[in-house]
Amino acid sequence: MSVVRVVLVDDQALFREALATLLAIRDDIEVVGEAGNGEEALRRVAGLEPDVVLMDLRMPVLDGVAATRRLRAEHANVQVIALTTFDDDEDVFAALRAGAVGYLLKDVSSARLVEAVLAAARGESVLQPSVAAKVVARFAQLPDADPEPRPQPLVVPLSDRELEVLRLLADGHSNREIAASVFLAEGTVKNHVTNVLAKLGARDRTQAALRARALGLL
Repeated sequence: MSVVRVVLVDDQALFREALATLLAIRDDIEVVGEAGNGEEALRRVAGLEPDVVLMDLRMPVLDGVAATRRLRAEHANVQVIALTTFDDDEDVFAALRAGAVGYLLKDVSSARLVEAVLAAARGESVLQPSVAAKVVARFAQLPDADPEPRPQPLVVPLSDRELEVLRLLADGHSNREIAASVFLAEGTVKNHVTNVLAKLGARDRTQAALRARALGLL
């Protein structure tokens, strides 16, 4: 993969500096710009054309949710990861509905953050475990079936790669077989499967396949 270009958006300059220092040690990631609020972020993204934006949510002038919504509308190829201190339901689902492909808390490990940036650049989603649990809980509140079943949107949509893995999973393929089919490492496939189960609110592969069919994803 080519170098992933990243813009950091946070109203705390010290945090941006620490984040930039952390990411600077990576050969496959380049921090190309910073912004202290959502409005500034939109200007910076327009000029820098990054691959990924790490977006704080609670900022002055224009908050992270509104900035994410506008950014995704104006720059659909730029992926946004919400990186914040808060994981209450309102923030989580507002950010995901706005188009963020990931949601991480600021106490995330450096390894996990790097993994998330690289995954987002590939168009994959990354959720903090506590956030994934909220997605599962929200999905569980949906009715199992309507009198006339019809597809219902997921709280967090599956990426193209996750849909590909889901289809193979539903056909009964193992992680190793899926990895060979889509030319990915088996560990990467395992991560995709974990994300698929979380987004579908499924406890196992069989339930994931059943729910995916009920939602019209297969």
